[in-house]
Amino acid sequence: MARTVWDSTVGKKTVMAVSGLIMLLYLVVHMIGNLKIFFGAGEFNHYAHWLRTVGEPFMHYEWTLWVVRVVLLAAVVAHAVSAYQLSRRDIKARPRKYVHKKPRAGYATRTMRWGGVILGLFIVWHILDLTTGTVHSGGFETGKPYQNVVDTFSTWYGNAVYIVAMLALGLHIRHGFWSAAQTLGVGSRTRDRALKTVANVLALLLTAGFIAVPVGVMTGVVS
Repeated sequence: MARTVWDSTVGKKTVMAVSGLIMLLYLVVHMIGNLKIFFGAGEFNHYAHWLRTVGEPFMHYEWTLWVVRVVLLAAVVAHAVSAYQLSRRDIKARPRKYVHKKPRAGYATRTMRWGGVILGLFIVWHILDLTTGTVHSGGFETGKPYQNVVDTFSTWYGNAVYIVAMLALGLHIRHGFWSAAQTLGVGSRTRDRALKTVANVLALLLTAGFIAVPVGVMTGVVS
């Protein structure tokens, strides 16, 4: 039954919707945690340490964090694979280009595919920068995320990469939230306007919340 559902277009869209909502929930929590940087190094570093001790003593050090990472990784992979397969299926169903040259879809809709690629590349860069320190500039300090964040956003390319990715994220959420609601059967004629409003507000708040951190470093508010 699981294979039958997965092979269907509806099944893939459902996987995309559910995995997208899981990632959206994570992004809301992650943004709130990021904003703690405005309360100083002590507060932010303590929060980062707390993430690794959640559930103790029942859970060992970092176990809860790794559970979250595994669930999030599974959601990202499921989202990317279903999106790719749906895209290939759509191309095969319409091998010829549309007669009408004027695009009928909105900007966010037309950029969902390349926006997803940008976000995928950003996730890899973000992990290598602030989690493993592999591509970090200024000398990565284990256990000092505040200092590492300031180092990253003290460079022009660190700000450029992050801000471009967050703008792509905003567009992705704006379309993706409403699309997920339609897939899961929540949308209707009477609810469409409210759902689109929620999607716009979520996209705006998350984009502004994430971009606030590099802007804070650039303006000296966070230093």
